[in-house]
Amino acid sequence: MLRLLRPLLLLLLLLPPGSPEPPGLAQLSPGAPPQAPDLLYADGLRAYAAGAWAPAVALLREALRSQAALGRARLDCGASCAAEPGAALPAVLLGAPEPDSGPEPTQGSWEQQLLRAALRRADCLTQCAARRLGPGGAARLRVVRALRDAFRRREPYNYLQRAYYQLKKLDLAAAAAHTFFVANPMHLQMREDMAKYRRMSGVQPQSFRDLETPPHWAVYDTSLELLGRQEAGLALPRLEEALQGSLAQMESCRADCEGPEEQQGAEEEEEDGAGSQGGLYEAIAGHWVRVLQCRQRCVEETATRPGRSFPVPDFLPSQLRRLHEAHAQVGNLSQAIENVLSVLLFYPEDEAAKGALNQYQAQLGEPRPGLGPREDIQRFILRSLGEKRQLYYAMEHLGTSFKDPDPWTPEALIPEALREKLREDQEKRPWDHEPPKPKPLTYWKDVLLLEGVTLTQDSRQLNGSERAVLDGLLTPAECGVLLQLSKDAAGAGARSGYRGRRSPHTPHERFEGLTVLKAAQLARSGTVGSQGAKLLLEVSERVRTLTQAYFSPERPLHLSFTHLVCRSAIEGEQEQRMDLSHPVHADNCVLDPDTGECWREPPAYTYRDYSGLLYLNDDFQGGDLFFTEPNALTVTARVRPRCGRLVAFSSGGENPHGVWAVTRGRRCALALWHTWAPEHREQEWLEAKELLQESEGEEEEEEEEEMPSKDRSPEPPSRRHQGVRDKAGKPPRAREEL
Repeated sequence: MLRLLRPLLLLLLLLPPGSPEPPGLAQLSPGAPPQAPDLLYADGLRAYAAGAWAPAVALLREALRSQAALGRARLDCGASCAAEPGAALPAVLLGAPEPDSGPEPTQGSWEQQLLRAALRRADCLTQCAARRLGPGGAARLRVVRALRDAFRRREPYNYLQRAYYQLKKLDLAAAAAHTFFVANPMHLQMREDMAKYRRMSGVQPQSFRDLETPPHWAVYDTSLELLGRQEAGLALPRLEEALQGSLAQMESCRADCEGPEEQQGAEEEEEDGAGSQGGLYEAIAGHWVRVLQCRQRCVEETATRPGRSFPVPDFLPSQLRRLHEAHAQVGNLSQAIENVLSVLLFYPEDEAAKGALNQYQAQLGEPRPGLGPREDIQRFILRSLGEKRQLYYAMEHLGTSFKDPDPWTPEALIPEALREKLREDQEKRPWDHEPPKPKPLTYWKDVLLLEGVTLTQDSRQLNGSERAVLDGLLTPAECGVLLQLSKDAAGAGARSGYRGRRSPHTPHERFEGLTVLKAAQLARSGTVGSQGAKLLLEVSERVRTLTQAYFSPERPLHLSFTHLVCRSAIEGEQEQRMDLSHPVHADNCVLDPDTGECWREPPAYTYRDYSGLLYLNDDFQGGDLFFTEPNALTVTARVRPRCGRLVAFSSGGENPHGVWAVTRGRRCALALWHTWAPEHREQEWLEAKELLQESEGEEEEEEEEEMPSKDRSPEPPSRRHQGVRDKAGKPPRAREEL
């Protein structure tokens, strides 16, 4: 039946020729019951693959609408059924004394009361869902986890932006692209698409709007901006709206936790520790624990910006702190006291909050009855503590798992048997270990690093930490050999994998890159000279040895990736150029210039510990490397490339860096990243070394032969060589190169 309805629905959704496109991605068929999001999404992708752009847009938009309608229905039905008369559980089941209660319930009577209440709630939810969603209710629209994850990653908008572009709907294409990009800021293809949209004459700045971000984030950012301008009076309504929006978003997330239980695999059950044991009460307990775990995760989800994997720390308490300070600034002492008392509910021993409370009470004068913490925060904390208590009980007695999202949880709430284990788990964070500190400049001036190598600038002279500039790592002749290698590889074009293309970071430059393995393969085939490929290997090891000696003498470093990179200015496209050759970034974390934070999480290469840039030439304009403050705006140091100059630095958020635009000529450098983790050692480097050694052996054997073979056809490659070619034939990974 659904298969027959969807084509009819599609005909209703498609706009008549010449009709204007509605703004944004608004609801397409008001009042109509939503269809199954998974089937709509699948049909939308089929239409997209077939190039049927208008049907693809209609189906994808309807899938988004149906998914949103399902979430709203679950939230509204849950709230209305919880408010139904008789919906509350008897007080005796909650452990609270019931006034004027008769004799205590007999053994087994609490089971009847609990299960009867559960049946009444299920009946209410089923009828409500049928009224809101049509016959079959939520069961008809059940969405599997994989699809929920795709919607959470905003994948439909990636398809929508392309389909809108094909339909010449540039305004909507830019909106869909921006919506996807906000949640996927490291998606390089979308980054290029966004840059193209910005250059299109038919796209206005207001076209780049986010159609999915929860509203509390926009209000939150506006309030911070107003506070930064010392406009507390204007910020107060925004702060209150952001707090209420955060609590509302949390309720929406919690409602999603009460959706249908999915069949979990063995690995997921082991991870959650809440798998069903087969009996009635074990199954009930397992499902309930998973619901509670999900509800607690809503705290982090609400506090996590789109495109980030880590939440804003102490999201709710920090909003309350700003509220009480802003109220005090404008003289609203009663509201200031309410909010600072709410902060003390989270942190009873917070000295700053206690000091502010004493100050407000002294200014207010006589105590006012009924002045206490906010009721919404009291309800939030009491409910959260009750859920945590149950989760810690299940963790201790049933072997389930629970990662507490809140730093304010009272230690007394955690069973004593679990406290030590939880404390040990929190201390096992790899990024807490500080790297070895390099020796001062005076030491290195008296030490022979390598013959002809000198330390030009250290961290102090570069106005940062763990930075160094060393000269003399390459002779002019060696720079010439590597430059010739890059030119020969570029001349091979598609055969080398070095074909010049537009830079992923700017449309005004051409980008070329060559790995050590590709260089070895080209040398073996005779496309490039073996001398350059061998020197590339030798120099990369030279840089690794020197970087380890300077930064990490007590802990071995391994090469994790080596890349010969050239950037060329495109003639005729340099006038009034304002962008960078490479935007400011860090090498092992995602830099957030707004907060100064650097999130060490995917898609960043989190295993990188030290970075190095060995320059090959200086006959170009622009292209200087620069370091900045974490805000990505304030330049702290600038380094001019030259042959044989190495800039080495730690890869974390302490060293944000970028590259000024190359406005004329071709800039070439060897980019290298090092890691302490041996499992991330560059395997292609080892393969390239073996390949070049075998080539040397074959050349020696040919020289020893007295008579050349009459059969000039090459021998079949070995299995290992075939594997190398297969590996090299895969699409290259997108990398953040300098």
